[in-house]
Amino acid sequence: MTDAHELIPAAKPVIDEEEIEAAVRVLRSGRVVQGPEVAAFEQEFAELVDGRHCVAVNSGTSALHLALLALGIGPGDEVVVPSFSFAASANAVRLVGADVVFADIEPGSFCLDPAAVEAALTPRTAAIMPVHLYGHPAAMDRLVDLANRHGLAVVEDACQAHAAALHGTPVGAFGNAGTFSFYPTKNMHSLEGGMVSTGDAELARTLRLLRNQGMEQRYANEIVGANVRMTDVSAAIGRVQRAKLDGWTERRVANATYLTEHITAPNVLTPTVAEGARHVYHQYTVRVRGDRDAAMARLTEAGIGNAVYYPTPIHRLKPYWEPDQKAGRTWDLPETERAAAEVVSLPVHPALTAGDLERIVAAVNTLGEQE
Repeated sequence: MTDAHELIPAAKPVIDEEEIEAAVRVLRSGRVVQGPEVAAFEQEFAELVDGRHCVAVNSGTSALHLALLALGIGPGDEVVVPSFSFAASANAVRLVGADVVFADIEPGSFCLDPAAVEAALTPRTAAIMPVHLYGHPAAMDRLVDLANRHGLAVVEDACQAHAAALHGTPVGAFGNAGTFSFYPTKNMHSLEGGMVSTGDAELARTLRLLRNQGMEQRYANEIVGANVRMTDVSAAIGRVQRAKLDGWTERRVANATYLTEHITAPNVLTPTVAEGARHVYHQYTVRVRGDRDAAMARLTEAGIGNAVYYPTPIHRLKPYWEPDQKAGRTWDLPETERAAAEVVSLPVHPALTAGDLERIVAAVNTLGEQE
């Protein structure tokens, strides 16, 4: 019998025998970097993004960084980014020398608000970076239309949203480029890694040059590039995980549906899903009205893993806050601030059992009880 206080982890990376066997197979082959496994992984992952070109790299952050570099975004440019995200979204913009402009989010999806983006545009705006936060697609139809009207590039940060979609179009297939992460806690992983998707063959070639010291042929460097290649060990693990992703996604959606149908605490607001959106629940994120710290402590005491993604909006982090203060720049982001103060993510991963789901619901529903 499961101990009532045994911790149900908020996330649980999967490394089964299939992943181990794939890694060992590659190690024994001697082809361990940028070899046939990487090429096969790129082809198989392309099925998730309407057959777009896919370029594998060593992390989701590298994917964002290279996408911006390949699009020629740099000093003097501005990129509109949500502040309610992981710092990598804005860091990639800074790494290419461009300026970050923060825009507010929609309260339901936690993703960029197109109206806020439009209000943030200036003559220096070069790109928009929607983040498909927690696995919910951003309002890509409106954001792409906005970008087209203003001649802007769109770089999708889909690092948390493998297989998410809006009106039947998968994330990573809307913008000039889409970026994915394969960190161990993501919906699928390769231990570590990333992917860039694009419908532009020339952009894909530039990305391949950038990831490999600017060369396709050895010692025939065409541009200045980096070394952010994916190993074949990572790609082999990613291929195994890609084959499991559809089933895992169904489990995540089913788990989220159960939680939403059974959580009744009046001070806990369950996630909403926009019309036409396929939410893949990288996180099941609720809003807690009232004392969030006390609520989280009670959940932890009950053995329910929980976490806040993200307690500090990017614009309040030191590398962004201090320069903005010196420049006298402020950001009006009320929905971002509200979300950062209220959100709590609960377990939703596919390893949850029926008993786990019942325990999560029971613990969350006690949060509505009077102390």
